[in-house]
Amino acid sequence: MKVAFATEDLKHVDAHFGWAKNLAVYDVAPEGHRFVEVVQFEGDLKEDGDEDKLAPKIEAVRDCAILYVAAIGGSGAARVVAAGVHPVKVSKPEEIAELLDKLVAVLKGTPPPWLRKAMLKGKERVLDFEEEAADA
Repeated sequence: MKVAFATEDLKHVDAHFGWAKNLAVYDVAPEGHRFVEVVQFEGDLKEDGDEDKLAPKIEAVRDCAILYVAAIGGSGAARVVAAGVHPVKVSKPEEIAELLDKLVAVLKGTPPPWLRKAMLKGKERVLDFEEEAADA
């Protein structure tokens, strides 16, 4: 699954989603993680009530399952969730590498329900009722 990080320095989750200059994107799986890309944004990114500047950021994370941020406004969070992305707010700047390692460790074990759902993003959901009936 793809995971995005709102970052100023490309090493920490240290940016408000709407103000972030960079979104670092990684592929994460139980086997490990790999860097995919950095999406960079220019111009005046500070809070000014202009919701239109969120559109390119929403588009940049649309295929991600999770978005880590230092902060996110209510409208931005609603739009991220509507795009099928699970926002995660960190309470203080955290190293992206540490968050990636923690995420891989959780994926190797028994992920919580919200994470299992996020892992299914972009995959076709198949329900095999015959198999379930045989297990009952």
